[in-house]
Amino acid sequence: MTLALRVRDIREVCSGVRQVVLVSADGMHLPSFTPGSNLSLEWAPGRRNSYSLTGPSVEPDHYAISVRLDENGCGGSRWVHALAVGDVVSAGRPRSAFAPVATARHHVLVAGGIGVTPILSHVRAAVQWGRSFEVLYAFRDGHGAHVEELRELAGDRLTTVGSSSELRAVVASALADRPLGSHVYSCGPLPMIETVSELARAAGWPAGRVHSEAFGAGPLDAGPPFAAKLGRSGLIVPVPSGVTLLEALLDKGIEVPNLCRQGVCGECKLTVRGGAIEHRDLYLTESEKAAGDCMMPCVSRAAGDLMEVEL
Repeated sequence: MTLALRVRDIREVCSGVRQVVLVSADGMHLPSFTPGSNLSLEWAPGRRNSYSLTGPSVEPDHYAISVRLDENGCGGSRWVHALAVGDVVSAGRPRSAFAPVATARHHVLVAGGIGVTPILSHVRAAVQWGRSFEVLYAFRDGHGAHVEELRELAGDRLTTVGSSSELRAVVASALADRPLGSHVYSCGPLPMIETVSELARAAGWPAGRVHSEAFGAGPLDAGPPFAAKLGRSGLIVPVPSGVTLLEALLDKGIEVPNLCRQGVCGECKLTVRGGAIEHRDLYLTESEKAAGDCMMPCVSRAAGDLMEVEL
């Protein structure tokens, strides 16, 4: 289902971060969503990016997203920052892979920089439903998106820090002394997420109580060229160095569902018939990667000269 949304309001929430408020363009009710959900927006023909929803999730009268301008990105954030009040955009229904666990005894919510956006959604739900929670938020001076809103919602349950070393200290302290049945959620830069996971393991937290959402696999090297054979047609698709398999397939007019293009969402998952894979994504589990029968073509590559995919 595609939603037609109109830009109702725009404001700068901090340096480089723009909040866009969207309402139904045709008077239809907006679907409710799970806290931690993303909204995919079409910013060019066939190109969509997902952005975390920060507003109320139950019977909302609007959707709100906050997007940091990435001058080195593919263009999605620049498109958002160029939107004007009254513009109509196309969006998919909200989707989530970062939902809070309703039965958790306590929620430890860790945010880094713009990673605060899904965490804000979690906080709204926790306040609404009377859940036990705390927020640990790291940001550089002048870049604390939504920090005042979080203070209003969380009060003394919000801890803010200005460096990765300070965040490590407060996270380690929190994870060492929380009730059995607590869950921890982290969203932000990949090194921060890895630190939270490392500290959780060291403190004896079961893997099932540690949740994260990354914004991408981080900078990737160009990788050597390879070729992909399409199993159904036998067509050979060259994939040059610095070009992803997904881009090579789309350039040939081969349709592959895709969304984040950063190895996070799982939308472009392909079945692999043969050939070794250099996995670079943050979506597949370690056991799925070890099986070697699927890949995320938006970031992962062949580990040899040729691979065969189910297309």
